[in-house]
Amino acid sequence: MPKLLVLTGGGDCPGLNAVIRGIVKRSQKEKDWEVYGSIEAFNGVFREPNELVKLTRRRIAGIHVKGGTILKTTNKSNPIKYPVEMPDGTIKFEDRSDELVTKLKRLGFDAVINIGGDGSQKISKTLFDKGIPIIGVPKTIDNDLSATDMTFGFQTAVQIATDSFDKLVTTAESHHRVMIMEVMGRDAGWIALYAAIAGGAEICLIPEIPYDLNKVLKRIESRYKNGRGFVNIVVAEGAKPKDGAATFSKAAKGSEHVKLGGVAFTLSHQLREAGCKAEIRETVLGHIIRGGTPIAFDRVLASLFGVKAFEMVLDKEFGKMVSFKNNDITTVSLEEATRKYNFVDPDSNLVKAARGLGISFGA
Repeated sequence: MPKLLVLTGGGDCPGLNAVIRGIVKRSQKEKDWEVYGSIEAFNGVFREPNELVKLTRRRIAGIHVKGGTILKTTNKSNPIKYPVEMPDGTIKFEDRSDELVTKLKRLGFDAVINIGGDGSQKISKTLFDKGIPIIGVPKTIDNDLSATDMTFGFQTAVQIATDSFDKLVTTAESHHRVMIMEVMGRDAGWIALYAAIAGGAEICLIPEIPYDLNKVLKRIESRYKNGRGFVNIVVAEGAKPKDGAATFSKAAKGSEHVKLGGVAFTLSHQLREAGCKAEIRETVLGHIIRGGTPIAFDRVLASLFGVKAFEMVLDKEFGKMVSFKNNDITTVSLEEATRKYNFVDPDSNLVKAARGLGISFGA
């Protein structure tokens, strides 16, 4: 009986469970397939005994409306740079990809579906090159994969950010304040940009357009007369000033990535130091925008991805990733999927439209 392994890696994301459900429900239309899930990405395979669960009809029933992932997830299971704690407490990264390949073959899996973002799909590409029949499914709230027009979870994140922004507008207006709302996105400003347009922000700061503090301050001052007025700012966590760096802290133990965040407070401090007289308040949404129930769009997109991924297994289209292109579900090679990061183009129609709506990028 053929066996399929499904796993979710990287950050959690609204819609992950809908993908898992789509894979399993489509597999049940075939007679012999068994589908298993690996707990916490590849950790479930590495652990002894293995942490693998059989994905039955009962286990996946109704999970499409739930946030997160029933398989759990982690960003500390990269088999190419696997974190190993040394006796002195320090972390050493080791390449355990060959060990993983051996284990997957020993466990008898005929195919693997890896649901994850840019880093996860780079892992998929490495494992495919080592002989593992693997398929990728794009997942990220950041929308930073260029080989697909949209990733599931992104629209839910935008909706949560917009709902939060709407609430901040009323309190900013009531108190004549400057409200700074920080959102996730790492090195891409998609969430911030969409939320700024949807919410009617005065200022939007994103990583792709380094800001000039004086221009930000000038825009704020233009909104105030005799101490009255208000300004709402959306800032992406990776935003940075001209000739400056993004705000980040030390990576979490075992993680290969720095921890972005805190730019709202950095910007607030910069504005006060530059002479901003208005009261400033900061709100960091953080993990709020990656949790909770996925909106209908993301449930549909994730479900389509899940069904397509299993059909790719049936057709032996390994070494590829599911993609949403021109309002159609298609496939791209893993090489193409990981070739280019999906930055916001400063000259795009979206940015031009934002400028046309009067949104300042501080540039």
